Parts: sequence; structure tokens; C-alpha cells
Amino acid sequence: MANITAGMVKELREKTGAGMMDCKAALTEVDGDIEAAVDWLRKKGLAKAAKKAGRVAAEGLIGLAVSGTTGVVVEVNSETDFVARNEQFQQLVRDIASVALSAEDDVEAVKAAAYPGGATVADAINSAVATIGEHMNLRRSKKLSVSAGVIGSYVHGSVGEGLGKIGVLVALESEGKADELAALGRQIAMHVAAANPQALDASAIAEDVVAREKGVLAEKAKASGKPDNVVEKIVESGLKTFYKEVTLVEQSFIHDPSKTVAQAVKESEGKVGAPIKLVGFVRFGLGEGVEKQESDFAAEVAAAAGV
Repeated sequence: MANITAGMVKELREKTGAGMMDCKAALTEVDGDIEAAVDWLRKKGLAKAAKKAGRVAAEGLIGLAVSGTTGVVVEVNSETDFVARNEQFQQLVRDIASVALSAEDDVEAVKAAAYPGGATVADAINSAVATIGEHMNLRRSKKLSVSAGVIGSYVHGSVGEGLGKIGVLVALESEGKADELAALGRQIAMHVAAANPQALDASAIAEDVVAREKGVLAEKAKASGKPDNVVEKIVESGLKTFYKEVTLVEQSFIHDPSKTVAQAVKESEGKVGAPIKLVGFVRFGLGEGVEKQESDFAAEVAAAAGV
């Protein structure tokens, strides 16, 4: 039997919004497995779908660069948020993003690529560590490009050109007017920053994610006493709702909630003067998926003072 700690209960409450006792019961039932506890609560109707936006757990900056029909977004982490205000660190992130535009689409390849001045990106990071005095790391890098069209971009929480807390790229393929396409691309990028879709469309969602959602929907329906033929219809309906919530093309467009993103793209073809295909997006949020160790500052001071 796993030892259910207060921290585990707190984490589960943050993920699901369920009550403390329900969270403790769920964790006890599944022997301390957080994700299994999320599903257990959902099956009991005690929680909504797990929150997808991970807690921001690392500091630093997201860097974004676009050149022609290619764009790249990188995440460079540091130990404290003070470093993000450091001009040397900001220039480092800008330069890394610029290098990544012409490097292979792989974080290790970017680290090994030539940095302005003759060193590699990895060398430049190590040099900055020595100068600034904090551990830093190029955590991830992703490139997006189209053969014809535009790469729309948006940086949220901006601290400078191409630098901020969230960076988004959106790829639009079209032979239409570049200025109109760019305006649409920026709007969709802003939508992605706010709505945080999991995938472009239903076909792009991982099979295990869909299977898990089906399982939760089916067990909830069965628990309410519905016959098998009705359960099947409930699952089908529930998946449609799920896709509307998590896929970019089916989400309500934040700039006009009366239409979906796909409808907004289709309606823009008149202004652009040609068909438009939304082919992909990249969204980096600073520190996503990295757990930051929380500290009790007062306790640290007391410990240092020998209290």
C-alpha cells in the first residue's frame, strides 16, 4: 500500500478540482498512481478532464524566429526568473533561435550547430553559465515550414523582440496575398496561445489518448445504468465534444466564438484570394511538464539561523 502524502493529494486536487477526501480516496484506491486517480475520479463523476496546461516549473525564456516560410521556437531554461531580464541572456536566446532556423530540426543538432563567433551553441551556453552564474539549458527546439504561404507567429508575455513566456508558430499554405495570410496567421497563433489545443485535428491525437477518453466515457455511462447500445452512443457523442475542446480546427475561434477555427480559415479565403490550408502549429509554454521544487523560504531562513 502506497503512502498517500499531503503533497499527492494537493497535486491531484490541482489537476481535477475534486474535494480533498475524494482525492485521498482515489489515491488510496489506485495505490498512489496520480494519473490513475484522475481517471478514477472522472469515472465517479467527481472531476472534469485533467488539466492539460502543466504547471510552469522552469524559468528562462521562449525564443522565436521567422525567416521567409520557415519559423522556429526554442526554450532556454535558467534557475531563476531574474535571468530572463538579463540582456546577455536575452541575446543568447535570440541567437540560439536564429541558429536553429538553419540547423536540423533536433535539439541536439541545434546545440552542436555553429554559434556567432565560432563556438557551438552548447559552448555559448556554457560561457553564459560561467558569466551569469546560473545553470542554463536549451531544453527543446521545433521548426515549422511551408513550401508556399506564411508562418504566423505570436509571443505572449513578451520581454523583447521574439522573446517571452509563450511562443507560437502557425503554418498556413496558400498562394494568396501574403499580408492577409500573415494577419490571419497571427490571429490563429494568438488563439493557440490562449486555447492551448492538443492537436491540429482528431486524426492527430494519439491513439492511447483517444482510448483513455473512450474508457472514461464508457465507464461513466455504464455506472449510470445505461444499456450497451446507449453507452456506445454516449461515447460517440462524448468524443465529439472532446475533439471540439482539444483540436485546433474544431475549437471556437477566440476572435469570433460564433465560428470554429476551421470556419474562420475558410471564410478568410475571400480576402486572401486563394485556398488556405492550415497545416500545423507549434506552441511552447515556458516550463511545461517540468516539476519545480517548491521551497518554504521562512523555513530555510530558520534552518540557516539554527532555529
